Amino acid sequence: MKNTALTDKHISLGAKMVPFAGYNMPVQYEGINAEHAIVRGGVGVFDVSHMGEFILKGENALDLIQRVTSNDASKLYDGKVQYSCLPNEDGGIVDDLLVYRIDEKTYMLVVNASNIDKDWNWIQKYNDKGVEMHNISDKTSLLAIQGPKAAEALQSLTEVDLASMEYYNFVKGTFAGIENVVISATGYTGAGGFEIYFDNEHADVIWDAIFEAGKPFNIKPIGLGARDTLRLEMGFCLYGNDIDDATSPIEAGLGWITKFSKKFTNSESLLAQKEAGVARKLIGFEMVDRGIPRHDYEIVDIDGKVTGRVTSGTQSPSLQKAIGMGYIDKALAKEGTEIYINIRNNKIKAKVVKFPFYK
Repeated sequence: MKNTALTDKHISLGAKMVPFAGYNMPVQYEGINAEHAIVRGGVGVFDVSHMGEFILKGENALDLIQRVTSNDASKLYDGKVQYSCLPNEDGGIVDDLLVYRIDEKTYMLVVNASNIDKDWNWIQKYNDKGVEMHNISDKTSLLAIQGPKAAEALQSLTEVDLASMEYYNFVKGTFAGIENVVISATGYTGAGGFEIYFDNEHADVIWDAIFEAGKPFNIKPIGLGARDTLRLEMGFCLYGNDIDDATSPIEAGLGWITKFSKKFTNSESLLAQKEAGVARKLIGFEMVDRGIPRHDYEIVDIDGKVTGRVTSGTQSPSLQKAIGMGYIDKALAKEGTEIYINIRNNKIKAKVVKFPFYK
């Protein structure tokens, strides 16, 4: 099992550590609900250094990205980030990812930890025009500082004007005295904030500087448990749960990152699927009766007929109600439709709602 550059720091802070995507990761410190509330109302720090980073360079870097990703990366400009996915050849998704345009011939792709090798091999398979590829995952640390107080808490550490940074943009600058740090504003919590990418050797210095600067704002370390409840309240997909090799971006409600103005892997069949309509859709639901939906629970209709499956579910700390996501027959996917979750052989009533759950 791999460690991040900050694993010892988490252990010394009393984090509960768990194996996640091949890494030894902090799942919680003082408790998921408390940590969730800190991010929604203040500022918290996630170590997400397990994520993967690839650099693609050269004349044909954009061409390669255009052929393997679903979104239109030609719309990017220097300092702009784009959410996208890697479609497979069978209608599913290899991974979802972020594409950072550093300059006209240089891009950084940020991929999920569990898919680093899979994604690398997939992109390399299509690299027939000599694009220079570098997997910098093992030497790169990544901290996500999230919450409405993030800009204030971090501003003393950089000359970059954090408050004016637009969503899905990034800059390279000096941070905590370290040069060449990537500071971006994408977020996976819906609470605002920034991601800081830097070489592993600077991890302790940057971590300590963030917590010193954030002291007046009651900054806290946050584990992956709260990261999951925060993203679920926003209706953000988690690879391996809500999207995978067998789910299409059209079914998953990711048509907005699937642009048919260009050709990419399996684009013709995905376009046909979009035009013909899908048989099932990813929906959000909230429980009407008491019960917490969990991954892989059956979704049934009033007669008990299985119509889908739960992909993610939790008791929402912000809303104080149980919520979930799942794929369901399109006929039942309309907002307000009553459905039932099969929890320990009991039909527990729920209703279809629009994303995000937390507004």
